[in-house]
Amino acid sequence: MRITIVGCGSRGSKLAEAADEMMEVKRIYLVDSDKARAEALAQVVKKAEVVEDVEEELYHCDLVIECATQAAAKQVIPKVVARGVDIMIMSVGALVDDDFRQMVTDKAKQCDAKVYIPSGAICGTDGLRASTVGEIQQVELITTKPPVSFEGVKYVEDRGIDLSKIKEKTVLYTGTAREAVQLFPRNVNVAAIVSIMGIGFDKTMVTIAVDPNIKINSHELRIKGEFGELTTHTYNVPSPINPKTSNLSVFSAIAALQRIVKNQWVGI
Repeated sequence: MRITIVGCGSRGSKLAEAADEMMEVKRIYLVDSDKARAEALAQVVKKAEVVEDVEEELYHCDLVIECATQAAAKQVIPKVVARGVDIMIMSVGALVDDDFRQMVTDKAKQCDAKVYIPSGAICGTDGLRASTVGEIQQVELITTKPPVSFEGVKYVEDRGIDLSKIKEKTVLYTGTAREAVQLFPRNVNVAAIVSIMGIGFDKTMVTIAVDPNIKINSHELRIKGEFGELTTHTYNVPSPINPKTSNLSVFSAIAALQRIVKNQWVGI
């Protein structure tokens, strides 16, 4: 299998290093707007080579893994599925746009391309997926992170919130998943995953809180439906490279890649 990784930051680097150890992966193409970063990664990944654009090797590629940003994802995804190439999407918030998501779905079906979305930094998505076979009354996500996770977030800066002065758990946002994904694009990918798998962006409710007394990222998922009730609570260690994301988010993508390359589907 030949794969292309778009985005060579913390997530893309970890995926490239993991793919390098998989015997089923023969070649890894690296794409990044910062070519120097891609070239630096290629120096430590034996099977890797840098290409200028995702389309450069699509005819020789079996899978593209998007690890960039929501904006980049919206540019990359249509190009990939239109060529009939499978894609794994990490910037799931790009799919909050209903028209764009439907276009991707239709094009993927038309061109026989598969779209993979890892479960990310949250547990319980298997139960959520199964529960949607029946009626669902409520899906709620409560995300709590330390202050460092929200540094540089425009929503926080625009409201003049001084993260250094927060001394106890404080709610930053409560509302729909659609708005949360747009306001916190690098913090709540899980909200997009839960919305797509469940009852949609407008019915899924999200609470985002900051807590200076914790060092972990917390995601609590609450579901009520015809099946009964389900609550999961995932306590994630933040990535040492990028505290805005969790180690489990990267691990889930690596696990998904392992399943794809081996064509093994347990617990689907």
